[in-house]
Amino acid sequence: MTETPPESASRRDDVQAHKRILILDYGSQYTQLIARRIREERVFCEIHPPTRSLDWIREWAPAGIILSGGPASVYDEGVPTLDPELLTLGIPILGICYGMQLIAHLEGGKVHHGTREYGRADLRVSGGDPLFDGFDPEEPARVWCSHGDHVDEPPPGYRALASTATLPVAAFGDEDRDIYGVQFHPEVAHTPRGEEILSNFLFRIAGCEPTWTPGAFVDQAVARIAEQAGDEHVICGLSGGVDSSVAAALVHRAVGDRLTCIFVDNGLLRKGERTSVERTFRKHMGIRLVVVDARREFLEAVDGIVDPEAKRKAIGGTFIRIFEETARREGHDARFLVQGTLYPDVIESVSTGGPSVTIKTHHNVGGLPEEMPFRLIEPLRELFKDEVRNVGRELGLPEDFVGRHPFPGPGLGIRVLGEVTEDRLAVLREADHIYLEEIREAGLYDEIWQAFAVLLPIRSVGVMGDSRTYENVIALRAVTSRDGMTADWYHFPHDVLSRISTRIINEVAGVNRVTYDVSSKPPATIEWE
Repeated sequence: MTETPPESASRRDDVQAHKRILILDYGSQYTQLIARRIREERVFCEIHPPTRSLDWIREWAPAGIILSGGPASVYDEGVPTLDPELLTLGIPILGICYGMQLIAHLEGGKVHHGTREYGRADLRVSGGDPLFDGFDPEEPARVWCSHGDHVDEPPPGYRALASTATLPVAAFGDEDRDIYGVQFHPEVAHTPRGEEILSNFLFRIAGCEPTWTPGAFVDQAVARIAEQAGDEHVICGLSGGVDSSVAAALVHRAVGDRLTCIFVDNGLLRKGERTSVERTFRKHMGIRLVVVDARREFLEAVDGIVDPEAKRKAIGGTFIRIFEETARREGHDARFLVQGTLYPDVIESVSTGGPSVTIKTHHNVGGLPEEMPFRLIEPLRELFKDEVRNVGRELGLPEDFVGRHPFPGPGLGIRVLGEVTEDRLAVLREADHIYLEEIREAGLYDEIWQAFAVLLPIRSVGVMGDSRTYENVIALRAVTSRDGMTADWYHFPHDVLSRISTRIINEVAGVNRVTYDVSSKPPATIEWE
């Protein structure tokens, strides 16, 4: 397989100011959390597979490398490994869990196989090393462990830096070469001082600088977009959500009036969405906006389709076709299409060649046809959701747009489970509107990362007015999250849930039952499809 080049010289210059971190993903469920913690320290990082070649890594030029955890054992056959030469390049390295075991195995240490440990432990540091700078050897620090193997003896040239009651070598380091390993997970919330450990690696060991800020990103992104687009015209699809709004504002700053935003009313929108978008982007932002009524075309495209992946691809294909027609009709011969792809979309959707697997195809990543007449501008694809919101604020977007809950590209099409029809969409749209209205009325909207209603593909027996009913079931979903990579269900006050349920059943014709989803991510995803 041919490797994708790291990026252009100008992009390298941009991020070298940040002295970025490369994360090699060995399949841990926590890999994305490592990236989030590093970004929170205002240092740029990216996740890549461990199959990246030494030449690729040299070209990418990281200030430091983090080897993630993973489910494998260094003694298994065919497990992801590491080119030992990477340890000789002079780049600071931190191995976490499996990453630590891999360093030990390659460097001649003793890795003990088959003793599982999962949960909290008290860490005692030896002191005198930069990784645990600020930690008191007399005061144990709580950490979180999740491993099957562990290191019994550090490799030659390394020394043990910390231990627990069950791990004589809970951390080790070769301070002359700036190579370190920890058996626990500093990236998770259950390791309260984990951020300090990562911060020590970033700043004291790898020499990074906290310059990954919204303002710096805006300046760099605008310059990149201007260079990429040249003198060509650009079109952008607006959904009214945070991602597309911030992407449009960034591109508008870069290319000005050569941007045409197209808002497609696909019939899969929330109640009042079209009116809100027209008012905001025409009146407040001064962006050229074309509104297309394509409700009939989209309903025909998804007619009879039940499979969620097939829905996404049908919606994506219809979206591009309408864009082509609109661009020709507007007479600008646009060459570029703006999409609000985010970094979690990329991580979840694209198989990177490593041990992580694709979860689902995102509309902004994998749901588009392979051949299309546009080249993509994806100015947000390296950002997490909270970073996008901060960029939006930097650009001066209204807070009611910046603070909105995420809304998927396929819209209500993937929240109507099963067949999508105009009647079923109408039921869901009204239920969803009542749900969000009550959340705002209760003052809970900003506490919740995402909330929405789902129309289930089943019917339920009920009783209304002494008569038997057999009608639709609405499921409510609300989660708290930092970035959408992991999420916990929101613990509503019971009176609020009761009021929401009563209103939906009383006011939405065809619904006689409301349920609440109490699944976390993982194992569930946030969206149902």
